[in-house]
Amino acid sequence: MTAHPDDHLHHHHDAVAKRLKRAEGHLRSILLMMENGRSCLDLAQQLHAVEKAISQAKKVLIQDHIDHCLEDAVGEVTAENRQTIDEFKAITKYL
Repeated sequence: MTAHPDDHLHHHHDAVAKRLKRAEGHLRSILLMMENGRSCLDLAQQLHAVEKAISQAKKVLIQDHIDHCLEDAVGEVTAENRQTIDEFKAITKYL
């Protein structure tokens, strides 16, 4: 059975897409900054902002996957298992 593309769309996918589109636009502006001879400090600051935005998008995507796919596969969870899943979600910030 082949998965339909909509089978993998979750609540936060729109938010992730918006973050990535903003990062994409920001990255384009950094390229223009480079062409205009902006300082390395300015460029590094802006690249850091893009990197953080992409990292945050990844975190939201992974946590959304845990919320929807992992829990759907496991089924209803006990309070003890809920704590384990919550800890797993919390550790994803270190990815």
